[in-house]
Amino acid sequence: MKKSIIVLSLFAAVLGVTSCEKKENTEVRTEDSVIVEDSMAAATDMNAETAAAADPQAELIKKAQSYPLTSLALSENHFDFKSVKKGEKVKHVYEVTNTGENPLIISQVKPACGCTAPDYTTTPILPGQKGSVTLEFDSSSFDGLQNKQAEIFANVEKPVVITFSANVVN
Repeated sequence: MKKSIIVLSLFAAVLGVTSCEKKENTEVRTEDSVIVEDSMAAATDMNAETAAAADPQAELIKKAQSYPLTSLALSENHFDFKSVKKGEKVKHVYEVTNTGENPLIISQVKPACGCTAPDYTTTPILPGQKGSVTLEFDSSSFDGLQNKQAEIFANVEKPVVITFSANVVN
């Protein structure tokens, strides 16, 4: 029992020492002003960049949002293929309209499954104009009711999700 208390005390002490934050300010003087940089904020920014590089979705969002933001409207966000014969490849075109004031740039369409192949308008879609996103579903590996989705990464506030369903029959 004494050993457990001693080990627990040592663990708490080590945890307390290693979890302390040390803030350090650096000051840079210029002719016009004084700039104070918080080294912890800089480290946090570097950690966020490292995390973004490790998370491919965060990287896609960052790339898509690097252009001036706009908005879009879909003709529909879900499509039902109804019954599909196993092994059949079916596709559907989702119409995308740029409802914003800046050109709409679709940087990528990322399906959640390898059974879905995307195609999309790669040129900038001017305000008021239309583009498209096509999803092709290969039913050869599936049976029964299937619900699939894909994310559209573009210069809009957040990725847009489109979905489809299909009942794969033999």
